This record gives sequence, structure tokens and C-alpha cells, in this order.
Amino acid sequence: MFENYDTLIIFHFFDIPINATIFSSWIVMSVLMLFSFLATRFLSDDIQTSRWQTLMEMVVIWLRKEIKETSNDNPAKYLGLGLGLFMFILVSNFLTIIPWFRPPTASLSTTIAFALVVFCAIPYHAIQNAGFLGYLKKFIDPSPIMLPMNLFSEFASTFSMALRLYGNMLSGVMFASILTSFVPLILPLSMQVLGLLTGSIQAYIFALLAIVYMSNVGPSLPYVEEN
Repeated sequence: MFENYDTLIIFHFFDIPINATIFSSWIVMSVLMLFSFLATRFLSDDIQTSRWQTLMEMVVIWLRKEIKETSNDNPAKYLGLGLGLFMFILVSNFLTIIPWFRPPTASLSTTIAFALVVFCAIPYHAIQNAGFLGYLKKFIDPSPIMLPMNLFSEFASTFSMALRLYGNMLSGVMFASILTSFVPLILPLSMQVLGLLTGSIQAYIFALLAIVYMSNVGPSLPYVEEN
């Protein structure tokens, strides 16, 4: 009943097989590019702005506030990656209203790729905030005997995000498919609404956890926002 979308080939691009996961990822990226174009096409700092720009500004302002409260650091450091993760997962979730669309986040390869990006961003921001020695120091804190556990935690905490997102998104797709086979219209529709809500929460949780891990080693002085 449930096909492996990583092995389901949609078409070949110059003899390169394109599976369903890659194809759905391209669709999500195309939607994000279109939304970005519409939001910045008539970019203005006037009171009167386009609806698309207003919507994007609301998302950015909200996420900046969440980052500042979570990290107590300059939100501009983490805004780009945090916003990218949040919007990709959110759009993937909302596109599930299309009957044939399966979100790329329901594929383990996609969520593992997200985790790898966050995993590489963690030492980058830690070294930027506290220096190379400051980053290494966290692995022997509070005692050098904790080094193996701290190293394991660095790997496990990041990749557990990928498994959590994959499990939640995949279970939603499978549950909706099962309900559709039994009750073709009414019940799947209500479950789809619930799925959109839970998927939005998953996008928020994943982005917020990524920011928490990236800002785990903070700067020597707390961030004070300029007025």
C-alpha cells in the first residue's frame, strides 16, 4: 500500500533517475521561490505594502522574536537557516491537500539531510560565538570524564530531530491513506485539517530545536538589541 518514494522513479533527467522524493522537493522549492518573488516584487518600506510582503514580514518578525527569546543572541545569525527549515517543512505539509502529493519530509533521506545541515551549523556558530577552544571546552564540561557522553549527545540530539520529523510526517501520510480506503470523503477531510495543524507544529518544533542546538554555545556577552 505504501510505496518507497525514494525508489519510485518519476522520470529521467539526462539519464539521471528522479525519484518521487526529489520531485516533490522540487515542487516545494518552486512554491517557495514563487512566494519569495511575490513578497519581494514590489518591496517597499512604506506603510502601504503588498499582502505578500506583509505576510512575509509577519513570519520574519515572529521568528526573530522566537529566536531572540530562545537563544538570547542576535537573531540575525540564525534567521536564515531557521526560516528556511520552517518554511520548507510548512509548505511541504500544506501541499498535502493535493491528493497525489506526498511531502518530502515523509522520506528519511530528506530529514537526515536537514539534520546534517544543522549538525554542520552547530560547530560553525559555536566557534563564531565562543572561539574554537570555547567550542571544544563544552565537550569536557563539567568534567573530562563526560567527553564520550557529550560527543554521543552531539550526534544523537541532532539526528533524533530527523527521526522525529520523519516518523510524524510518515505516520500522518499512512493514517490518511488508511482512512481514505475506508471512509472516502468526510473523515479523511477532517483528519487532513488535523494533519495540517500537527504538521505546522512539527515545522515550528524542528526549526526551534535547530536554533536551540546552534545557539547552545553562546557568546561571552548577552545580546542587547539596539533601538
